[in-house]
Amino acid sequence: MGGPQPQSRYGPATVMVREAGVMRMVLGARMAAAVTVGLLLLGLTAGKAGWAQGTAQQTAYQNITPGQMQAMLQRKDFTMVNVHIPYAGEIQKTDAFVPYTEVGARAPRLFPNRQAKIVVYCQTGRMSAIAAEALVRLGYTRVFNLDGGMVAWQRVGYPLRRR
Repeated sequence: MGGPQPQSRYGPATVMVREAGVMRMVLGARMAAAVTVGLLLLGLTAGKAGWAQGTAQQTAYQNITPGQMQAMLQRKDFTMVNVHIPYAGEIQKTDAFVPYTEVGARAPRLFPNRQAKIVVYCQTGRMSAIAAEALVRLGYTRVFNLDGGMVAWQRVGYPLRRR
């Protein structure tokens, strides 16, 4: 019990532990605290929808429900972007079609005002979440994602348009 402390090639703050036949590294309390402080200093912030690197002007995007989006459409003060590929339909009043894979490259030209309200959507919400994260990384501060996408939109009874 009072013998030498286990040595680790990962440094004095870590210990290798065998549990159920599996080796895993256990961080000491100081190392865990240092990692936590490091993450806080990097300014990582969590939003409803995901993680985005934060600064004073960046915030995480916000997921919205189909009902919230329908209410927003009544006073349409935002740009609505369908980011789904391939084309699978659209919600009425859509302003732009930008593949989610191209949002990062095309956004600065298409949406020069980084404080403008932008709503992105896709078929299920996966592609639009990626697009929303890209917009936040570029410094857009008012980004909304239709949670569940067009599937959720139709599920609550709202129509889709098809070309």
